[in-house]
Amino acid sequence: MRILVVNVNTTASITESIGEQAAGAASPGTEIVPLTPVFGAESVEGNYESYLAAIAVMETVRAHREPFDAIIQAGYGEHGREGLQELFDVPVVDITEAAASTAQFLGRSYSVVTTLDRTVPLIEDRIAAAGLSARCASVRASGMAVLDLERDPQAAVDAIADEAARAVQDDRAEVICLGCGGMSGLTERVVERTGVPVVDGVTAAVTIAESLVRLGLTTSKVRTYAPPRPKRIANWPPQR
Repeated sequence: MRILVVNVNTTASITESIGEQAAGAASPGTEIVPLTPVFGAESVEGNYESYLAAIAVMETVRAHREPFDAIIQAGYGEHGREGLQELFDVPVVDITEAAASTAQFLGRSYSVVTTLDRTVPLIEDRIAAAGLSARCASVRASGMAVLDLERDPQAAVDAIADEAARAVQDDRAEVICLGCGGMSGLTERVVERTGVPVVDGVTAAVTIAESLVRLGLTTSKVRTYAPPRPKRIANWPPQR
């Protein structure tokens, strides 16, 4: 089994980290292929960057020539999953939805701890669109930018763990979801601080993708995710 894990930003070191987390969660015999978009922002922290990332991710997967069995979109609260489902028959798993759905097996309510406050509405919208908002106690921001996770990892861990503890204490969350693909690897520290289950979206997505492939399931093509109709798309891709 081969699973593509596509970072939504263009920072190669984040792709590497996500790939390592995914590989650690994969079963024997599953090959993880991390991909970095060829264009886009170095970090995705707003609507413009998210829509740009959606196109970049779709084009990056379209350009991949080797066969694959599933796709993971490794961006929290980002656009694009639906487009991938139109383009490909294989299962497509978004880490936002993977984390939230997994959390609901572990407790009555869950909270998401993410990076900057400006990303909170994007995550809330993605959770609502997926029908997973009823048991979401809160989406909280740590105040750390995506690239801060690499620049000052200790400060990032402390800020994320502190915010997770507040979600448990103040919002009565029973499970925490790490709300950024770049937070892979922080699970144990947040568990130590909060005492509740902590779900990493990349890990959850790998497990879900593997299960869908083993069940022989593919994306339905009868309506919503039917392939794009053949038509001329003007000036795409842009000429350099």
